[in-house]
Amino acid sequence: MNELSQRLTDLSRPLRVHLVGVAGSGMSGLALLLMGMGHRVSGSDKVTTAETERMQGLGLRFSSPHTAEAVEGAEVVVYSSAIRPDNPALAAAREKGIRLMRRAECLGAILHTKKGIIVSGTHGKTTTSAMIGYALREAGLQPSHYVGAEIPVLGQNARWSDDGEWMVAEGDESDGTLALYRPACSIVLNIEAEHLDHYRDLDEIKEVFRTLLSQTTGLVVYCREDEGATSVCGDHPGAVSYGWSDADYTAREIRELRGGTMFSVFHGGEKLGEVELAIPGRHNVLNALAAIATCDRLGADFLLVSRSLNSFAGARRRFETKYLSKRLRVVDDYGHHPTEIAATLQTARQLEPDRVVVLFQPHRFTRTRALAEEFGEVLSKAHEVFVCDVYPASERPIPGISGETVVEAVKRHGGQAVSVPDLATAHHRVGNALDDGDLLITLGAGNVHEAGTRIARDQKVVEELRGLVDGEAMEVRLYEPMRRHTTMLVGGPAQFWIEPRTFEAFGEAVNYCRERGIAVRVVGRGSNLLVRDGGIRGAVIHPKGGEFGECHVDDEGHVVAGAGVRLKKVASVAEAAGIGGFEWMEGIPGNVGGALRMNAGAMGVETFDQVVRLTILFEDGGIRTLERDEIEAFYRNVPELRRNFALRAVFQGEPDSAENIRRRWDDSRAKRRSSQPVAASAGCIFKNPDATPAGMLVDQLGLKGSGEGRAEVSAEHGNFIVNRGGATAGEVLGLIDRIKARARGERGIELEHEVKIIGEDDTTF
Repeated sequence: MNELSQRLTDLSRPLRVHLVGVAGSGMSGLALLLMGMGHRVSGSDKVTTAETERMQGLGLRFSSPHTAEAVEGAEVVVYSSAIRPDNPALAAAREKGIRLMRRAECLGAILHTKKGIIVSGTHGKTTTSAMIGYALREAGLQPSHYVGAEIPVLGQNARWSDDGEWMVAEGDESDGTLALYRPACSIVLNIEAEHLDHYRDLDEIKEVFRTLLSQTTGLVVYCREDEGATSVCGDHPGAVSYGWSDADYTAREIRELRGGTMFSVFHGGEKLGEVELAIPGRHNVLNALAAIATCDRLGADFLLVSRSLNSFAGARRRFETKYLSKRLRVVDDYGHHPTEIAATLQTARQLEPDRVVVLFQPHRFTRTRALAEEFGEVLSKAHEVFVCDVYPASERPIPGISGETVVEAVKRHGGQAVSVPDLATAHHRVGNALDDGDLLITLGAGNVHEAGTRIARDQKVVEELRGLVDGEAMEVRLYEPMRRHTTMLVGGPAQFWIEPRTFEAFGEAVNYCRERGIAVRVVGRGSNLLVRDGGIRGAVIHPKGGEFGECHVDDEGHVVAGAGVRLKKVASVAEAAGIGGFEWMEGIPGNVGGALRMNAGAMGVETFDQVVRLTILFEDGGIRTLERDEIEAFYRNVPELRRNFALRAVFQGEPDSAENIRRRWDDSRAKRRSSQPVAASAGCIFKNPDATPAGMLVDQLGLKGSGEGRAEVSAEHGNFIVNRGGATAGEVLGLIDRIKARARGERGIELEHEVKIIGEDDTTF
């Protein structure tokens, strides 16, 4: 390694280096350092990312995917631990005899060209190394740095400085490579039983840290509050400690602020001054103390160090606020070990939310198996926990170990936990469960942050919709399951669920969505609706209550009803006023808006047979009233209402006796009960073809009682498909396709849907 360090400093002969897996945060940092030193750097990865594109602008020669050709001309090939031995680039380098180096070996060679500062420990390395790098820079020492995440105040995760003599870097203990470094300064934050897929036990982990200390040529700094760090470092000659008390550097007079922490720093009995840390959490006070102790011993001015910590904005994915409003906060955190999670939850409680809600993605099967009970204990302190499947990293699955393992452990410790295995859809369940006053944390070292990003993106739309009108005039929810709003009881989520209670609120919601290209659908009770399992992208508007729920008889004897009124209520109001002709509505489970849109009907009567006039919200945002003769209406089709929305209808009936109305009402009910199923359904699935009624056709094809999963053709009526409990939209659609294929193949009849089928098969929002 010394030979390579010498070559790295000899820029008269720049090295040609290729990095396999260069899109990863650790490897991209090496690329930035090597390019900053003046070497010729190439890299390959299976994906192109924003980071690889940015590095290309800085001189990286990038290729994707990995190929054998990528290593042509390379003198050194560096690879990360995530790269498999059969990787084409790595295999080609091995075959050609090109020098191979692990990531840590290359970092060690670079580090040895400077006075190295290694930050080590089970938790907190990224934040602490970033604090030290930023503080030394602000103090004028111009350090180079290498940290494991994007750091806003540092500009990038790695930077080479020709001017400074120091270089601060994270030292990874996960695979034993920590023992490769020979730094001028070592910082040990904590030592716990972790990475037990690699180590035998905690004692073996401690030996790696002891090796690091034995190879450190100068300063050793350690946390007095951590038992593991103290057991390894406490007897090291000249070691400097930090902590709450009984340490060389201590933090006292700690005051927790919303979003930060203020504390006084003492060196022995001398007060150095106060620090107002811009990130929350007592664990971050300890990280800051590590940085302060190190910088102070390296000669940095305390006032400049304190000022830097005041403006330190934290690292990406370290209690990073992704969304914040008066109603909700969404935070992302990299924590994937019980100790880290405990610190994160403590920080969350410091912000005093009504509830702390967690979406946790376990990282690695071995860690999940080894620490399941510890995960259960710390997560049980959250108000509600959702757990998705294990992020495997480079591991193969272990039978019996999954996200459910953690869910069961949380429950054993008295907490509330739910399994949401598929991360791609987990945000739907989590986002819909959030209430005003909640703090949501996405936790894990994998890609769980993607769920928080989606929730934060869509929550912004929810907040803007809520702000359009007074709070009581409209309710807005995120990812509302459509199975709650269809009589078939199936369907994925609506991205945005909107319940306006006034015509004005309805208009404001429609205008907002259309101006932003958000698709809009209006649904009533969902009685003639089948929503696919992927849900509905965009906004689903459900007029409910308020002006939409009004129903009365006017001075002219007409029944006036808002779009949200159930048809059964229209019939009931008419009956009470002695107005006949509405009895057919008694048996239809929908509401006025849906009946108008579809021109629904029964018993030989259609909705528009009785319409006198409609109040409509038009595409241009205006609200106008049209008389019946201004509106075209066909069988199950009203062109005027394809893009415009009915708000209120006036219906015409005929005066009649209560006895006659009740007789027709009872006849309608008896006929329905004798011919239609009681189970959950969407009404008639198919329009009646000319040749024969659809129900009779299905019966003739012998399909009554046939099924697909929990979906079944009703034995009472062949044109009904019923949900026997827990059916999916996919099962219903599969049964529909089977019926259509049989009708086409055996009878030459092309059945058309009467039920409206909307939404997406796969969730993509």
